Amino acid sequence: MSRNVHAGGAGPRRPGDKEGERTDICPVCKSTRYLNPEMRFLVNPECYHKMCVSCVDRIFSQGPAPCPIAGCARTLRKQRFRQQTFEDLKIEREVDVRRRVSKAFNRQESDFETLLAYNNYLEDMEVTTFNLLQGVDVAATERKLAAYAAQNAPSISQNNAIATEQRSLQNAQTAAHKEQARLNRAGATRADIASMAEHEESQKEVINAVANGKDEEVQKVVLKKSTARRTAAEKARDKQRQQQQQQQLQNSEDTDSDVYKIEGLKPIVQALPEKPYDPFGGISYTPSYYTLQSHYEHPWLDRARTDPSIVAGGYDLREYYQRTMLEAFAGLGCFIDEEMGEKEHGEQDKMVATEGAAMAAGGSGHDDVL
Repeated sequence: MSRNVHAGGAGPRRPGDKEGERTDICPVCKSTRYLNPEMRFLVNPECYHKMCVSCVDRIFSQGPAPCPIAGCARTLRKQRFRQQTFEDLKIEREVDVRRRVSKAFNRQESDFETLLAYNNYLEDMEVTTFNLLQGVDVAATERKLAAYAAQNAPSISQNNAIATEQRSLQNAQTAAHKEQARLNRAGATRADIASMAEHEESQKEVINAVANGKDEEVQKVVLKKSTARRTAAEKARDKQRQQQQQQQLQNSEDTDSDVYKIEGLKPIVQALPEKPYDPFGGISYTPSYYTLQSHYEHPWLDRARTDPSIVAGGYDLREYYQRTMLEAFAGLGCFIDEEMGEKEHGEQDKMVATEGAAMAAGGSGHDDVL
């Protein structure tokens, strides 16, 4: 009895298959799921040819070997085989290529000075991906990608570390939100159970009061229980509100290791504190050619320090020190030759301009009416 095997690796439908489902066939050993329902297929990212697990173990267990598919001469290794994720192998290959390119081109917009530079960077990444997918200058593109990865290895590893940290922080934040939601649901469930138990107890007390014929006690019990229920509900709502506020405050005060950081935001520049008023506008009058001392040894200065006629009026010799040193060093930054040369040059320019104006007035051809 023969079975028709359809083209494209699909075998006949089994009676239990759904409409449109066909069993897969291994292109190497021609086995189908119809005969072996537990057969699994693996693909290798070198060529993306699909084959069953038995063929992979049989051909590649001894080491690397060429692909058994006709027309493919690529050398494959067993450890590179993996289970297919997408049904379409073209999508599988595109996802792998984009993942490999994005590992090298992993810069963010915050790394660029302008948006145009970042868009050009994204365009280069898409051109590289397109060339690898469509087979356009594959060798040159591979060399370019390898050279870029080698040249920017430090920044690539740093960006990978940052991306890993961001993913871990985001996962931790998501887990914290789920845990908080679970605790809120558990608290609400406990509150509902307590409310139901209290309601049942109130009903029992009302029934007992009615059975004993005490109407006043019935009204008191109803009012007491209704007030207690309202108070308990308000307390539960207030407690939940306080917990939410504390959680928000804790999230806002956490350190950088516990907060999800968004890359690319502009830094906030804090205003500098106002400086005290300076009447000199920041100009320093500290002498740069000498250091003023508080005491100088000289016979005349020694007599002046003890002469009542000098110190009686409150005269301070430090003022004399300051004025004398200033006068001694005042001319060190002045160059007379240069100043005189600039002055003579300016006078010559002024004379030339005056003569030119006179010549222009004399050659205009108009007589002075005055």
